[in-house]
Amino acid sequence: MFLKPIYLRGALLLCGVTLLSACDRNAAEQGDTMVIEGKTMGTFYRVSLAGVDKSREAALREQIEAQLKEDDHQLSTYKDDSVLSRFNQYQGNVPQPVSAGMADAIVTSMRIGMLTGGAMDITVGPLVNLWGFGPDKQPVKTPTPEQIAAARKLTGLQHLKVIQQSDGQYLQKDLPGMYVDLSTVGEGYATDHLARLIEGNGISNYLVSVGGAVVSRGHNAKGNPWQVAIQKPTDKETAVQAIVDLQGMGISTSGSYRNYYELDGKRLSHIIDPATGSPITHKLVSATVIAPTALEADGWDTGLMVLGTHKALALAEKQHLAVYLITKEGDTFKSYMSPQFKAYLKDPE
Repeated sequence: MFLKPIYLRGALLLCGVTLLSACDRNAAEQGDTMVIEGKTMGTFYRVSLAGVDKSREAALREQIEAQLKEDDHQLSTYKDDSVLSRFNQYQGNVPQPVSAGMADAIVTSMRIGMLTGGAMDITVGPLVNLWGFGPDKQPVKTPTPEQIAAARKLTGLQHLKVIQQSDGQYLQKDLPGMYVDLSTVGEGYATDHLARLIEGNGISNYLVSVGGAVVSRGHNAKGNPWQVAIQKPTDKETAVQAIVDLQGMGISTSGSYRNYYELDGKRLSHIIDPATGSPITHKLVSATVIAPTALEADGWDTGLMVLGTHKALALAEKQHLAVYLITKEGDTFKSYMSPQFKAYLKDPE
């Protein structure tokens, strides 16, 4: 289950993840840009294609919907019969078969988890559920230290293993109560799959987004590079912080300022710090990452959000990441970026 974007005046505003795709609606109405959009995984998807004949739309939509349905069947924690839900329900330690795509998503997530010192942790599911950000209902009271400690005992990347064999890929856990949650990379996972599907149809000019993850290739209908905008973390949904030219890369943003609820007089973010077992409380409100794939960008942005501004910038420098961070300081917002990110800015700050 992900956050839902809002379509506003021909632009795609991705609420809570601060991405706004610059898509030309006038060109779409003239037939120069084909736009296929809909709902998936509790959010919205949008596929913009330049120079594609209108007669192909029905077939492309069918393929897109089928791919998204399969991705949801693989990763959903809201559907009891999904591959991931069945793994979470399984209480043994015998390796369970998974798709190559899921194995790749988990390996990528675990690598980022290691590089972030455990800040990005896909085994944090018991804590996500405890705080009411998973399939379970929101708690009526703040979880107790004992409940948090009990949930933390069921987490840890060291208890999860991906096994590659000649007959396929397998996932194994050594904690019966482990609950893997791939929602932190699900949008990037699905976006990359749609990009590959579009390219498999011989289309080289496209912009694809699922929730807050975006991938583009080539040019739009006007012959210009596709661009996306990073939204300011405010209630003014049209306020733009910066515009970037992806140059064929993937981008994803994680934000703490929209997906939250209030409990016992406190505002609780959906982003859980595995080290404390509780929602983050620092001043970093948005982290945007540009990476070779949307999956990687989607994994890194969560880890950076958990780390906070200073640790995130230090890690970005060490790993040569293209990151853009926004912090809230009093009633104002400050932005920070790595040198690698500046290269993608349309109008460098």
